[in-house]
Amino acid sequence: MATFYLIRHGEADYSELMEHHFFGFGRDLAPLSEKGIAQAEETAKDERLKTAELIISSPYTRALQTAQIISRNTSIVVKVELDLHEWLPDLSNKYTTSEEAFRLTEEFVKCKGVYPLGTRKLWETVNDMRIRMRRVADKYAEYDKVILVGHGMSLRTLTYIEEMKPAEIVECNYEIGKEQCIYSFC
Repeated sequence: MATFYLIRHGEADYSELMEHHFFGFGRDLAPLSEKGIAQAEETAKDERLKTAELIISSPYTRALQTAQIISRNTSIVVKVELDLHEWLPDLSNKYTTSEEAFRLTEEFVKCKGVYPLGTRKLWETVNDMRIRMRRVADKYAEYDKVILVGHGMSLRTLTYIEEMKPAEIVECNYEIGKEQCIYSFC
C-alpha cells in the first residue's frame, strides 16, 4: 500500500490567457498567480513531503509550476503523467469561452458526474475520470510515498474528500484493486 500526498496546484492566473483569447486546451497554459506561488512555497515546507520518493505532476502549467516549487524545496525528482490532467468539460476541446466551460461544469455537477439515461454529454464522466486517475495511481502503488500534484476535481476521485483548496495536501492510502473512493457530487 502506498501513501499518496495529493496536492492541488496553487491558485492560477488566467488573465494573460484571456488577453490572448486562449480557450479549450489553451486554458491549460495558465501559470500560478503570485498568491499561488506563495501557496506552493508554503506547502513545500510540509515535513511529510520530504519523505516521498517521487513527485508525479499533471502536464498543465499550474500543476507543473507547483510541482517544481516542491521539487526545489525537497530535491525530489518530478515526473509528468499525462493522465493526471484536470477533468475535461468538453471532450472535443472546442469550447471557446469561460462561460461555456462554467455551464458545462454546472451541468456536470447537476448530473452528479453521470450522463442522464439515454444521453451523451460533452464532458468527461466521473467514472471515466476515476478510471483514468486509478490508472495513474496503480503505476505508483509499489512506492512507499508519492506526491501527486494535479487538480482538485480529478484528485478527489482517489479519496472521500469533497473539496480541495489551492496547494492543499490530502494524505491518501492507496492499494491496487481496493475500492477506496466513493466520490459524489451531491
